[in-house]
Amino acid sequence: MKLIFKLYAGLGEYLPADAKSNTTLIDIEEQDSVLDVISQFNIPPEMIHLVLLNGVYLHPEERTTPKFNEGDSLAIWPPVAGG
Repeated sequence: MKLIFKLYAGLGEYLPADAKSNTTLIDIEEQDSVLDVISQFNIPPEMIHLVLLNGVYLHPEERTTPKFNEGDSLAIWPPVAGG
């Protein structure tokens, strides 16, 4: 199935070269979890902070269970600081 995958801030470097505006369309398996998708891009676990599925925050314990539907949007932000 198709999934819109978005990486923000410094995570954009983990997207394929053809990604546009920090977004790429990927194929995933029905049984894939959020962590399965993330692992395909070799993102270090300590760089994964805010995870949203269709704009809804996923707590870390929710990231191991398959929950995707065709056309969903998965967005990830690294830890950020500032003020």
